[in-house]
Amino acid sequence: MARSSGSTGPTLAVVAREAGVSVPTASKVVNGREDVAPETRRRVTEVLDRLGYIRRPRCEAPKPTAIVDLVVHSLDSAWSGAVLHGAAEAAHEAGLEVVVSAAATRSRGGRLEYGWPEKLYARGSSGVLFHLVELAPAQHSWLGERRIPFVLIDPANDPPPGVPSVAAANWQGGMAATEHLIGLGHRRIAVIGGLGRAVRDGGRVAGYRSAMAAAGLPVPSAYVRYGEISEAGARHRMGELLDLPEPPTAVFVCSDQMVPGVYQAVRRRGLRVPRDISVVGFDDLPQARWITPALTTVRQPLSEMAGAALRTLLRLMTGEVPEAIRTELSTRLMVRSSTAPPLRAPL
Repeated sequence: MARSSGSTGPTLAVVAREAGVSVPTASKVVNGREDVAPETRRRVTEVLDRLGYIRRPRCEAPKPTAIVDLVVHSLDSAWSGAVLHGAAEAAHEAGLEVVVSAAATRSRGGRLEYGWPEKLYARGSSGVLFHLVELAPAQHSWLGERRIPFVLIDPANDPPPGVPSVAAANWQGGMAATEHLIGLGHRRIAVIGGLGRAVRDGGRVAGYRSAMAAAGLPVPSAYVRYGEISEAGARHRMGELLDLPEPPTAVFVCSDQMVPGVYQAVRRRGLRVPRDISVVGFDDLPQARWITPALTTVRQPLSEMAGAALRTLLRLMTGEVPEAIRTELSTRLMVRSSTAPPLRAPL
């Protein structure tokens, strides 16, 4: 049998002659081309196996790096940096690139415009992470029709069935914050939540209620307040609490972003934190450490949540089923200077 000089097996020409086909046809079979008749493919394959022809691995062009989009509620929000850090770190380990964009931008006329769908489709993004973005049904359908996998990070409300999400253990955090205040001796403890319809804030308030019930402490309806997640909204709600005939000696605030407004309301009454009223927040944003006094707060693992969401998205991109549709990561209480035992025994 003829062999090429220095070769370790039959040449393609020998295989073609033995199979009774042309060299190009034999080459097509070797390279897995589909434009070959089934009988011809069978005959060539039998000759390849009988003669021990060695198929050389094909040199494929390097595949371009896959891109995933991270769509955030706002590029200048206090949460965006931590989320981007966690997503970028996990993407680097997976060999992916991350493109960040805001969910909505304002046009010159002041109208909100949503340009992320067209942009990510034009980029050929392999998947999307959404942080603090509430998707409309039409946007869910748009992603589904184009088979673009996506994962929600810290959704405000329960996602539709089958939509993967990663969130913090909000109930656990609300309970830990309230138990800390109870342990210091507080009995009149109020709570200020964000949007009353948000499941996320509802979980934190539910944790507060559970801790109060476990300690046998009443929760007057006037002690449960909701408002906008802003300094102005929190300042107004805290003022209402201080106007009560029996004001609280401590307050659990469901977002660090609201705490400056709470501090302002307390100082305007000539009171001090924590001497006259203790304050606990939720999130552990950077401002929690530099605000005066430094804020005792529940740490929400934003970077870890983003990393877990990216890894879930990677499974979806490769056709795998995620380990869980909803993932919750544990929170941790960070005790600082804004909490202390009550100055006077409660009435």
